[in-house]
Amino acid sequence: MSILACKNEDSTISEIQQSLVFPKGQKIKNSNFTGTAYLEMLVDADSINQNSVGSVTFEPGARTNWHSHPNGQIILAIDGEGYYQEKGSPKRILRKGETVKCPANTPHWHGASAESQFIQVAITSRRSGPTEWLDQVSDREYNASLK
Repeated sequence: MSILACKNEDSTISEIQQSLVFPKGQKIKNSNFTGTAYLEMLVDADSINQNSVGSVTFEPGARTNWHSHPNGQIILAIDGEGYYQEKGSPKRILRKGETVKCPANTPHWHGASAESQFIQVAITSRRSGPTEWLDQVSDREYNASLK
């Protein structure tokens, strides 16, 4: 690769990073996610404000496991195309600018569509305890038709 090509590639990466609302964050390395996802913690919960706020970037096909939150969760779609599904309900598409209010103690999952990355901001109350992580979302569940 020529020096010019490297400079062009570096400036393209730099332009992409500058267009992000929040930094991409660190690669998530735990078993609660399928595929590649990144987390940038924006606000950590503490004794004064018991909400945590994180920006998650899902690469295409990446998703959370089924999970629930004792006080629910709010998801803000920042970029790309993603999915959200509550147990017993059809999967739905999330696009930039859309929001979801996940009910308390309701198993759900969210992540990127198969064709697009998805960036979300998740606002989670920690008042009544941590996230309860459940089973992986199967490929059959992930690939189910949209209703």
